[in-house]
Amino acid sequence: MDQVFVGQIDAFGPRGEPSAIRKSPVAGAVQVTTLGLAGDEQADQRVHGGAEKAIHHFPAEHYDALQRLCPELRLQVGQVGENLSSQGLTEKDLCLGDVFSLGDSVVQVSQGRQPCWKLNVRFQRPDMARIIQQHGVTGWYYRVIREGEVYSGAALQLIERPYPAAGLDAIQHVLHRDPMNLEAIRQLLDIPVLPASWRKTFEKRLATGLKESDTRRLSTPGQHTES
Repeated sequence: MDQVFVGQIDAFGPRGEPSAIRKSPVAGAVQVTTLGLAGDEQADQRVHGGAEKAIHHFPAEHYDALQRLCPELRLQVGQVGENLSSQGLTEKDLCLGDVFSLGDSVVQVSQGRQPCWKLNVRFQRPDMARIIQQHGVTGWYYRVIREGEVYSGAALQLIERPYPAAGLDAIQHVLHRDPMNLEAIRQLLDIPVLPASWRKTFEKRLATGLKESDTRRLSTPGQHTES
């Protein structure tokens, strides 16, 4: 693990909405708990944090991809609000349910991140959240199986892959980039560890034949345009 980050809630959005997206690197060991890293906060706990989104991991190499897509920005590791940063592991290498040792803790891949409008504000670019979503560079969340400690330089090692058919990148491709691939959706619904919210989304697409709007999540308040 190259770097570990935590952050506290402060005023952030265009109307002073609270957020803890601004995080700072930590020197030394950090306690890993079932609700996340010690000292890390989440403002809107309806959509952030909790046991299923305890820790956010974002590959450092995604910043290179985003820099190419947004050359006017000056990007650096830590800016998307991640807790963990490393190189050599991306969504293409992972399956939902993968179990890793992280330092002396044990964590499990629970779901990919659903980017929201706070990334637009963070980077002063109104389409940043949509860019991250459409290019599949979201990072992912862990649930904590065994509490422990993590620190910069700690090892992250795959222990178990119980659901090899649950490739994270492939699932997110259907979720965001091929949303009405009904045959793929039917297959994904057979995955037992599919997050409940994703299952609900896929079931609704099958039932209605329509893709849900993601405008409210991706567009900065006061700047909504239907999509």
